[in-house]
Amino acid sequence: MNLLNRSIPSTKPYTERVLQFGSGNFLRGFANWMINEMNHKANFDSGVVVVKPTKQGSIEPLNNQEGLYTLCLYGLKNGRAISEHEIIDCIQRGINPYQDYNAYLLLAENPDLRFVISNTTEAGIAYNANDKLDDAPQESFPGKLTALLYKRFQAFNGAPDKGLIIIPCELIDRNGDNLKKIVLQYACDWNLGLDFVDWIETNSIFCNTLVDRIVPGYPKDNIENITTELGYKDNLVVEGEQFHLWVIEGPESIKEEIPAETCGLNIIFTDNMEPYRTQKVRVLNGAHTALVPVAYLYGIDKVRESIEDHVVGKFLKEAIFEEICPTLDLPKAELIQFANDVLDRFLNPYLEHELMSISLNSISKFKTRVLPTILEYIKRNGELPNRLLFSLSALIAFYKGERNNEIILLKDTQSVLDFFKLQWDKGHIPTIVKATLGNVEFWGMDLTKVDGLQKAVTTGLEHIINDGIHKSLESLIRNSIK
Repeated sequence: MNLLNRSIPSTKPYTERVLQFGSGNFLRGFANWMINEMNHKANFDSGVVVVKPTKQGSIEPLNNQEGLYTLCLYGLKNGRAISEHEIIDCIQRGINPYQDYNAYLLLAENPDLRFVISNTTEAGIAYNANDKLDDAPQESFPGKLTALLYKRFQAFNGAPDKGLIIIPCELIDRNGDNLKKIVLQYACDWNLGLDFVDWIETNSIFCNTLVDRIVPGYPKDNIENITTELGYKDNLVVEGEQFHLWVIEGPESIKEEIPAETCGLNIIFTDNMEPYRTQKVRVLNGAHTALVPVAYLYGIDKVRESIEDHVVGKFLKEAIFEEICPTLDLPKAELIQFANDVLDRFLNPYLEHELMSISLNSISKFKTRVLPTILEYIKRNGELPNRLLFSLSALIAFYKGERNNEIILLKDTQSVLDFFKLQWDKGHIPTIVKATLGNVEFWGMDLTKVDGLQKAVTTGLEHIINDGIHKSLESLIRNSIK
């Protein structure tokens, strides 16, 4: 069986307009797929040159397949379970700057180069004081990028139209702003001059982004079946879910250069991405966090099974649509669509998500993902969000460490585990709730001072412990169960 190469599929070369730092699963299952869609459907004509950003790993597998790989997408699409695959052909070649730094710098002289995309992990956008301009290459990703931008500035005499649009995908807040700050720091450290700094400020655009797609990566457990179905060998197969979201914060002009809308891609261009970040954290992540203690104590182990359950699924849907979405300031239609997409993702029959795998550090997750919704709901409505508070009661019960007389393998910081062991050893529920809600280290505030909250959580926990989670949850939503 032949290795995937450009003699197998019908492919063509594209103009090298995109420089990409990183060849990992996420970029290949996310950004490269979107570029591929725009190339095929909107004549985007954008080839990608991949640069290896660190010493670790190898670019050779990508070059051995001439930049080609197969993407398999699984999940619900328009309410139907869809499994599909396609060859992604936008990557033209890969460069290892640790072996051929000159080839890397030559990219700066390409007049067609327009975009820079990166995913160098959360630790990738970091300042390294030891980086120097004459290093070959610089150790850090921002150092490499600064050297390339300076080379481009010199090669084109600071031409305004040779600035680049830089779109980092690292999972840190304000990723573009942070990257630009470090680039400008290197410009200062290396004495690159005010003209270069002005060129960066005026002609290069650093976008902040929000990215969202589950990309599990190489399907090692099923690769034999996939290879048989494909009819060729591919060492770079990537699996991903159908859902995708890319929020790009920047000037309106970027939208004019990226034909996402023509292809039906879920790319949102905005001058303020914070509402979308809040939406993701509160709806997607918040729903996960609120679900875990309730569903797990109920006797369910997986996310999909939780949504399919008549009682637990109804609890979560009501929490999302009646308590979480009303606290957000995006158009209602957008919120409903996003929430429905989230539920579809939870129901994905191809990706099994263990509840315990997302229970890690549940206290800190509840603080950042659910508590803001609770407080905002109270502020806007003057009443308590009963379902989310029930989840908080269930969370305290979860940290008792027992389910149906079996030990729960809790995963959290030792201080959190020690706190709950001490509280549950006391065994007095009102005392446990008061101590938990009053723990400022947990929540950043004393929640016992929120009117009615302590009483509601205490009542919920008493019902869970005394009556059982099944009876308690069914009682909570009885009026709406059909």
